[in-house]
Amino acid sequence: MACKVLLVVPRFTGQSFWNFRAACEVYGARYPAPPLGLITVAALLPPAWHCRLLDRNTEDLQDADIDWADLVMTGGMLPQQADTLQVVQLAHARGKPVAVGGPDATSSPEAYTEADFRVLGEAEAIIDFFIDAWDSGRRDGVFEAEKFTADVTRSPVPRFDLLKRANYIHVSVQFARGCPFNCEFCDIIELYGRKPRVKTAEQMLTELDRLHELGYRGWVDFVDDNFIGNKKAVKAFLPHLIAWQKAHGYPFRFSTEASINLADDDALLALMREANFFTVFVGIESPDSDTLISMQKKQNTRRSLADGVHKLYRAGMFVTAGFIVGFDSEKGSIAEAMIDCIDATSIPVCMVGLLYALPNTQLTRRLAREERLFPPDYVTSRAARQGIGDQCTGGLNYETARPRREILSDYRTVLARIYGPAAYYERVRTVARLLDRPVLDRSARKDPPVRRIFTIPRRDVVLLWRLVSRIATRQPRALWPFMRVFYECARNNPRAVECVGMLAGVYLHLGPFSRFVISMVDHEIAQCDSGRWESPLAAPPRHSEPMPAAEPRVA
Repeated sequence: MACKVLLVVPRFTGQSFWNFRAACEVYGARYPAPPLGLITVAALLPPAWHCRLLDRNTEDLQDADIDWADLVMTGGMLPQQADTLQVVQLAHARGKPVAVGGPDATSSPEAYTEADFRVLGEAEAIIDFFIDAWDSGRRDGVFEAEKFTADVTRSPVPRFDLLKRANYIHVSVQFARGCPFNCEFCDIIELYGRKPRVKTAEQMLTELDRLHELGYRGWVDFVDDNFIGNKKAVKAFLPHLIAWQKAHGYPFRFSTEASINLADDDALLALMREANFFTVFVGIESPDSDTLISMQKKQNTRRSLADGVHKLYRAGMFVTAGFIVGFDSEKGSIAEAMIDCIDATSIPVCMVGLLYALPNTQLTRRLAREERLFPPDYVTSRAARQGIGDQCTGGLNYETARPRREILSDYRTVLARIYGPAAYYERVRTVARLLDRPVLDRSARKDPPVRRIFTIPRRDVVLLWRLVSRIATRQPRALWPFMRVFYECARNNPRAVECVGMLAGVYLHLGPFSRFVISMVDHEIAQCDSGRWESPLAAPPRHSEPMPAAEPRVA
């Protein structure tokens, strides 16, 4: 039975570290990345079903879009929750049923009772039950997959053809789900398990073939929660990826997320370098060993972080990193130690956030048992009023072990120091000196020759002009530090110039965003100082641990 499906990507609410809108402007894009989850769901639907994709981060949802559809499908992550519920209301106003899924609906199904259908867990394991129910005439229900059992080797090629690729800086693929580690604050192991499940090399190359056939060239992000979670599988896959890249003249450059023990494996680093990975996100979290041990992230205590990060630079990949302030194990001020760590590692882009107890994590369950967890509407109501988009401004949703004001003061100090123009570009300068990007043989490319101005591709000239003009008008204090680093890099390490330009584009967002966060932190500190800040825990919170489904459930 044919069905017309409108897949709607909800907006990310408020201001976020990750939206990089100013950087998107430089690249002529509207948003960093498209949704991989919904275009994978679209590929799982019957061929007779007609799909359209609309991303509310890049375009408006019109009544006519909803009227076209028989069914609206939506869902995403926690920062998208408010807009997901708005999409449900808009669809219902036009008389259309809505199916909601994704990680947030899976973690907090009670937040989505307004939806007609809730499809919970990994879609591959449950979508057939939903399709059968729809075809039989059902127009509501709950469909819950058994945890950690989806066979990713049966996952189809995502519907990349549904994307308006010009709207995005990069596109995404996925090799593995799950992470072998057991970090207390992380929800990945709750959603996807601790035994990484991987796709076959043939699957991944077919996905890249499809992107290539559609004419895409450029940045491809492996969205794996830990790309090296199954090192044996990654090492078996990478030679196939390298051969594909060479045969096609290296049309793609890759990014991903990995644990810092990547730096321990020279063979793996060499393979990633040859495949043309150019950046990796690493969760460092804290410079304090006791804190790393208490959060169950012991893998970060077994090495010099600075040596490990610099080793990644020499392998041709620049590093972005996550840091968190607010752990119970912090014995006192953490600010100076964190700043020293960031300076020593020379990581320009640091996602420094306040600890946030995500739904359905070990941390959340512990805080609930200790009667320290704030009610869910503490953050959601603030988000609607204050433009909160992530843990940078919405963290500390619990009673802290050390005084809240001290944690906020530490957080403010870190942001103010690391995101000043001079400090930021000094770290970029180190990256520009150490980053050893490979020489790639692109002779196998069959694309039409690019237009050039003298010997420089015209697109690169346009990008540089956009970048410099925006720095000059929006961040004049950053213009000289940028120009100095750019000149030194172009003269001494020209293969790293593109990465320097990317880091400068990111700072167009991070400079103003850090000031926005500091202003919100200053406001909360002032409330603490005046006695106006009060804990929302008027009464001990109730909590019941979720029961895992033993098998796919249809209600």
